[in-house]
Amino acid sequence: MGPNRKPNVCRRLSRRALGCFSRDAGVVQRTNLGILRALVCQESTKFKNVWTTHSRSPIAYERGRIYFDNYRRCVSRDIFSNKSLVFRDPKCLTDVQVYSTDLYVCPYGDILPNSSDYKSSLIALTAHNWLLRISATTGKILEKIYLAPYCKFRRYLSWDTPQEVIAVKSAQNRGSAVARQAGIQQPVLLYLAVFRVLPFSLVGILEINKKIFGNVTDATLSHGILIVMYSSGLVRLYSFQTITEQFMQQKLDLGCACRWGGTTGTVGEAPFGIPCNIKITDLPPLLFEVTSLENAFQIGGHPWHYIITPNKRKQKGVFHICALKDHCLLQAKNGIQEMDCCSLESDWIYFHPDASGRIIHVGPNQVKVLKLTEIENNSFQHQISEDFVILADRENNKNENVLTVTASGRVVKKSFNLLDDDPEQETFKIVDYEDELDLLSVVAVTQIDAEGKAHLDFHCNEYGTLLKSIPLVESWDVTYSHEVYFDRDLVLHIEQKPNRVFSCYVYQMVCNTAEEEETINRSC
Repeated sequence: MGPNRKPNVCRRLSRRALGCFSRDAGVVQRTNLGILRALVCQESTKFKNVWTTHSRSPIAYERGRIYFDNYRRCVSRDIFSNKSLVFRDPKCLTDVQVYSTDLYVCPYGDILPNSSDYKSSLIALTAHNWLLRISATTGKILEKIYLAPYCKFRRYLSWDTPQEVIAVKSAQNRGSAVARQAGIQQPVLLYLAVFRVLPFSLVGILEINKKIFGNVTDATLSHGILIVMYSSGLVRLYSFQTITEQFMQQKLDLGCACRWGGTTGTVGEAPFGIPCNIKITDLPPLLFEVTSLENAFQIGGHPWHYIITPNKRKQKGVFHICALKDHCLLQAKNGIQEMDCCSLESDWIYFHPDASGRIIHVGPNQVKVLKLTEIENNSFQHQISEDFVILADRENNKNENVLTVTASGRVVKKSFNLLDDDPEQETFKIVDYEDELDLLSVVAVTQIDAEGKAHLDFHCNEYGTLLKSIPLVESWDVTYSHEVYFDRDLVLHIEQKPNRVFSCYVYQMVCNTAEEEETINRSC
């Protein structure tokens, strides 16, 4: 019996080891998302309009939750059930005007000091210079930080590094009207307050001084890079880490006592706030500079490339895709992208958010997905080629003939060109990427008489194939502001009408039960 037991033990260990890896949380999640994608895209699946609401205040959507009344009321994604309300009118937000918010969640595996750090939170910037961390489930304020008494922070809150570092930008300092009339220029243009999250901690407040940077018009922080912009179209990039190492005057900790400029207070508490502890006294080392129309500048791709528009008005709509290597500019082959379209609204271009290194170029009647490929026999040179193209459903003929009859009875035929974004033709308005299901979502709109009809299409992100089309039942007015969110089995359409009337339309996925079971069995 002894010789026969060892193989059995080995087989049990092998099955156990295989089971651990096959049931890993990441594998299970990918399997479930694969099933959900199959359900979303199957022919019999419908998206039903289950809920519509209107409001006099802005409506916001963040990861399964809809916020109303300046974030004082929140409902969950299960809005058609009786248990949809998450919180209503928390007293802590009664007198608070929220300017801007971002939501963050705890990364897996991190050990944090407070139990509240593990729950999803909203970071909110208020009208009175307070930065708040608010529980996304209860509306309770978990942390309050008073930014500063020496400037106004207004509506500029963004991630420097997503889910890790956040930056809050002040309003630009234009000085008093009397000072401007006297020709007195304020040297400090704006301030940037930078924080790490989970747990919340201060990096510092940086001032952008015209005496150092010159006649700068704006500045921002992104992925550890300080981006400085000028009216001439010039864009300059600096390392924020280098700046903090060279020019931080004193490290400050939130909630700790501090003496600054002859005044003593607690960092992050009113009225002391946070002193400006990063003051650049000399130009830091320049990483990169480029000139582009309206300071439009993007970096991405594999290897690194950047996209600009030549700094001339007549070049608007022309995009140059250039290689960024060893601080040398090397224009990629076929790097000039110009969409052959005649429209009132400009086309737009950006690096694909799926981290594939591809580029998305969107026009009124087509969506091009471009890819960077190595030139044959030269691995150091790259070229741009089309991966796939999504075309609007419309007639190819751009010419329209109109017959008119003169007073003498003569028939005159006039021919003119239709605009590519003519409202009577199907036009692309929104293009987004759903990362969990790996789908490209495209909103197409057609104006029929006085009513606009829209539909949301799901395309395969790899090949561009149309997988699903969802008609939106509400009328779509192209002159209004629109946002469309696709979140797993949910579609939300938020619309802003004149006179600050906001509407929210929610669609829920509805499956045929028999086909749903068949789809799950096939996926498993």
